[in-house]
Amino acid sequence: MSETELPVWAEVAAAADRLALASSPAELHGALCGWLAAGGADAAGWPALVMADPALPVPAPGDPLDRLRGASAAQLGDPEFGFQLLLPEGGKPIDRAGALFAWCRAFLGGFGLALDGKPMSEEGQEALRDLANLGAAQIDEADDGSDEEALAEIEEYLRMAVLLLHADCALGMQHRQRLH
Repeated sequence: MSETELPVWAEVAAAADRLALASSPAELHGALCGWLAAGGADAAGWPALVMADPALPVPAPGDPLDRLRGASAAQLGDPEFGFQLLLPEGGKPIDRAGALFAWCRAFLGGFGLALDGKPMSEEGQEALRDLANLGAAQIDEADDGSDEEALAEIEEYLRMAVLLLHADCALGMQHRQRLH
């Protein structure tokens, strides 16, 4: 497994259960990515930070949650735009869409915790509004989930929106700090 490869859904779910985290893998990954994209610290004890609960334990080195942190940080910094969302593989598209909406809601929470008044470009503000709209979306239970192409397009847009926000808030701050 490379340092940029996310652990699989089941591994993250099992690790979250071991630490009694009441979040799905999509929610954990979304919150972590929001935190990192806003310039939050890449810290081993990230669950306590992104879930605003200092009582949460630190994942053990090499644990799926630790690998999730390392791979997510590496993907966000990848100059080849290799960032990926952790969503369930296979199954029904409606389940994947539900996980995607939950990922967006969690991203917004993590992002908000780390943003701390950092300036954002107009494009970043628009991307954040789009993420909020997706996070507020509801699944139509009557939908047969046949529009997998639309779901893939939304995922691709989200990947680029997250990278834009990371460039605005995390990378922009690093570059500004180096100039001073």
